[in-house]
Amino acid sequence: MSGDGGGSTEPPEPPGEVARGEHAAPVTASSRSAGLQGSSKPYRRRGGTRGGGLWVLLAAPGTFWLVVLFAVPFYAIAAVAFGSTDPVFNAPVPEWDPRYWDFTAFSEILTRSVTGDLRPVFLRTLLYVALALGLCVAIGYPVAYYVARHAGRRRALLLGLILAPWWVNYLTRMLAWLNLLQDDGYVNDLLMFTRIVDEPVRWLSGNPVTVVLALVYGYIPFFIVPLFSTLDRIDPLLLEAARDLGCSSRSAFWHVTLPLSRPGLLTASAITALPMFGDYYTNTLVSGSPTTTMIANQIEFYLLGGTRKELGASLVLLLSALLMVVMVYYLISSRRAEEGLS
Repeated sequence: MSGDGGGSTEPPEPPGEVARGEHAAPVTASSRSAGLQGSSKPYRRRGGTRGGGLWVLLAAPGTFWLVVLFAVPFYAIAAVAFGSTDPVFNAPVPEWDPRYWDFTAFSEILTRSVTGDLRPVFLRTLLYVALALGLCVAIGYPVAYYVARHAGRRRALLLGLILAPWWVNYLTRMLAWLNLLQDDGYVNDLLMFTRIVDEPVRWLSGNPVTVVLALVYGYIPFFIVPLFSTLDRIDPLLLEAARDLGCSSRSAFWHVTLPLSRPGLLTASAITALPMFGDYYTNTLVSGSPTTTMIANQIEFYLLGGTRKELGASLVLLLSALLMVVMVYYLISSRRAEEGLS
């Protein structure tokens, strides 16, 4: 209360500590920015590492189990590949001690794969997978982009339709293709009705187009889902900023959306291509011809129908080495893409 007769009162001091004998300086935007710029320590979220050890402990049993399920079967395959064969029963005799491994069968498979009869099979497999992956990119990227950016309220419905094939057994879906593509099936009936062809197309008699299309049909959901997840996480404000800077919609896509979706594109490609290399039943169902044999069909022949199991196991090791190169390239490319975005 002031001493003069005006009856005015002083405003109460704000709560908190104030320097003794001094008035606190007003906080302004410039002082805040100066304080932030003067701080040498970067901002860290409090409690960012709290509980990390607990999650590592909880993940350890599952990680150990997955490693065991991979390491033990892989070592068993190596023991068969570098072992011998029983001359009486034609059964593989695994050699579990690496000191006594015999690399004769593996050397034979390696020679045949580089310069022998298996070389066309490897090249054919690479060609089929490359064509199928290219079609997955051409079909799957627009679908994933539309669902992530323009689907609106229909997003959940479209995602359900994309995932619907997973609710049906893979072999059942491929058998449905057989009914559609046989000589008197609906596809040939439609092609002949529209006068596109004059006679039925032999889709199921060693036609490589059928094999590639079947691979695309079987694995394209594996491509769309991770790519959709990446496209959905792209901040729309970045696209608006690009348009504010004068970019057209097409230019914003090429310079903003496509580079930011590169990690998801690499992940989707790896998830889609790797199982294609080991797929043998798709080719067997829709073709069954030696002219379209893939490397997985050769592995099936040696392990299930042949008498030299060690050759099939050696092919598994050789194919695994090839896929390991693909995985290393994927990991390096993903790391570079993440560093480029950071």
